[in-house]
Parts: sequence; structure tokens; C-alpha cells
Amino acid sequence: MKLEEKILQVMGGVHVAAVATVDEGMPAVRFMSLEGYDDMRLVGATMKSSRKVGQIRENPNVALSIWSCGEYTDPYVVIRATAAVQDDPATKKKYWNPMKEAYFQTPDNPEYVVVTFTPKTIEYTDMNGMEVWERKPAIPVAR
Repeated sequence: MKLEEKILQVMGGVHVAAVATVDEGMPAVRFMSLEGYDDMRLVGATMKSSRKVGQIRENPNVALSIWSCGEYTDPYVVIRATAAVQDDPATKKKYWNPMKEAYFQTPDNPEYVVVTFTPKTIEYTDMNGMEVWERKPAIPVAR
């Protein structure tokens, strides 16, 4: 199985992830519900007034960890990523789902923002050891 497929078995779909930002030079970790996509991005939602939004805007470099939560020996991933806070109406509607209603009520809630995480590296660890996935730089298009 290809490394990307193994990673997506752990982080694809909806999962709870430990998300670390930087707060006054120190790590700050919290859990977030995130959805993993085939392009290796993760997307979640939070309140605009949350501390993590301010921390991401000040320093978008974050670390995340997701464990498949089955057996103790199941694989997990550790991700170094760039985070972005998005509060434009189109993005908020694109990632809206009914599970968010209890927390945000509607996608028009001004406190509801979308946070995207674009991995730079993903370490996949299982019983056989660790493998590292790296995002390939975009190839410029000649004009």
C-alpha cells in the first residue's frame, strides 16, 4: 500500500486531532474535530474569538497528531502544517454540515470560521516503523 493511502486511513474523514499552536513562545495544545481530504489537507471550524485563531494569525506554523483510536498498536500520524483562518461566506458554506449547528447555529454566524491545515510533512508510524510524506513544491506554470 502506498504511503498516502496509509496516511489517509488514519486521517481521512472526520477525526479528533491534537492541534498545537504557539502562544507567547510556548506550545498550546487543544483537541479539534477535523476532516481529512485526499489532498492531505485537514479542515475544521472554531470560534473567531478563540485563542487559537489569534495564535494562528500571529504564527501559522502548527503541529497536529491523529491516532486511529483503535488498538494501542494502531498507526498514528504527526503533521507539520501551515494553518489559515478563513471567514468568507463561500468557504463557510462549503464546509458547513448539520453537525456544526449545535455549536454555531448557522453558517452565517459571524463567530464561525473555518481553519484549514496544509501539511508540509506527515510522519506515519505503525508497528513497522516510521515513514515520512513531504508535500512537493508546486511547479510554476510557464506563461
